[in-house]
Amino acid sequence: MDYKYSKSNKSTKDVDMHLIGVFDNKQITHLDKWVSKSTHNLIKRTFTNNNFAGKLGDYRSFDDLENNIQILLFGLGNKTKFNPIIFNKVVGGITKKIIKTKTKTLSINTENIISSKMKTSYEMLITAIENAKYKYLHKKEKEIISLKTCILSSKSTINTKKFSEYIKIGKALSNGISLAKDLGNTPPNICTPSFLSNEAKKLKKINKLLKVTVIEENKMKSLGMGAFLAVSKGSKEPGKIVTIEYMPVKKKPPIVLIGKGITFDTGGISIKPSVNMDEMKFDMSGAGSVIGTIRSCAEMKIKTNIVGVIACSENMPGSQATRPGDVVKSMSGITIEILNTDAEGRLVLCDAITYAKKYKPRYMIDMATLTGACLVGLGKYPSGLFANNQELAELIKKSAEKTGDRVWQLPLYDDYFKELKTNFADIQNIGGRYGGAITAAAFLAKFTEGIKWAHLDIAGTAWEVGENKGSTGRPVSLLVDFIRSNQ
Repeated sequence: MDYKYSKSNKSTKDVDMHLIGVFDNKQITHLDKWVSKSTHNLIKRTFTNNNFAGKLGDYRSFDDLENNIQILLFGLGNKTKFNPIIFNKVVGGITKKIIKTKTKTLSINTENIISSKMKTSYEMLITAIENAKYKYLHKKEKEIISLKTCILSSKSTINTKKFSEYIKIGKALSNGISLAKDLGNTPPNICTPSFLSNEAKKLKKINKLLKVTVIEENKMKSLGMGAFLAVSKGSKEPGKIVTIEYMPVKKKPPIVLIGKGITFDTGGISIKPSVNMDEMKFDMSGAGSVIGTIRSCAEMKIKTNIVGVIACSENMPGSQATRPGDVVKSMSGITIEILNTDAEGRLVLCDAITYAKKYKPRYMIDMATLTGACLVGLGKYPSGLFANNQELAELIKKSAEKTGDRVWQLPLYDDYFKELKTNFADIQNIGGRYGGAITAAAFLAKFTEGIKWAHLDIAGTAWEVGENKGSTGRPVSLLVDFIRSNQ
């Protein structure tokens, strides 16, 4: 998509459609110069007759015959409640409708939708439009979209260089989100640990500073990664740990992102019910979000050191699979009694966390579709946030609020750690019946001594079900903002 900026309404007269957002207070002072007087009066009459109320989901088109342009109003809802979440929904929703038409050029009146008070920006607008074009294609041919040009119109002046930067950042963020979605949506017979590692290698084309290293199972054995190997040995597909280093700044500790990359999770010997098991292809979404985030940051050429570590494996009930009751030794030296083989994500992550300590991170954040308990507790809207450092937790919350990629912090009281005690090893891999998301996070926290660490449980947010079934690309937007805000 080609983006342009216009301070004048004259440049919008050659477009196919002019898009204007209206709140439910029906104030339209921002329309004065953009539509003819007769169309302005017609819009007012429409408001009076309640044919358009400005509510979320409302839209109404008008033909401005004097200017030979189609006007499309779309509802923004209650102005006092307008925020990045609603912004992304309304912009994405109306853009998807326009994409289905033969519209080639579009202008958007940004007067009342871009505001620092509402925490919306041109970068966010461009990302929302780009995201609306996303569609997973299992075949290589691209879907043809008529819409090619978008003019962002406002009474204010934007420096050309600054606007070009907005475009670069908006598109780069969308590219990272789309990559995370593509990886999540890819069928599990294709998206194997080897496939994920190869996709990570492709990132080197984005930025020459990227360095990608793949750790094979033989190397893991020599490193003592018994927890990871306890999961991968049940599958004929070899497990991989992939490191993605982006180090543009010398002698500065990196932000380390760790992603769970279980490319298909049957549950192992503790096998899952067959209903909805197809959705377990999304169990690599943590790894997908790491790859997507680093792609975005490398494309933006952010001046911050970042290291991604993705732990990729299948969890299968093969003849070599781990049994409930087995005891393994992790890379950290901590021994683990495996009571449930379906609690495998924490096993691959704990070795990845220990390995990633070698980078002496400024912050470490892991992303994982870790527990159904988090989905039960928080639903599909926020990701679960856990941290051993409140300063880090607050920084993540700030980025969550700014982007609309919400999180909700849960506690890590000492009581939960007691549930991991066992007579047969240092710890066991599950807690009691209740608070499963918290005891899973407590398990991971055991391996984070000496580092500022946070864990995002994205089991409820990584994919949608129903009519819009597919990967959401979350929490790429949150992570990119976190990195940009903490350079």
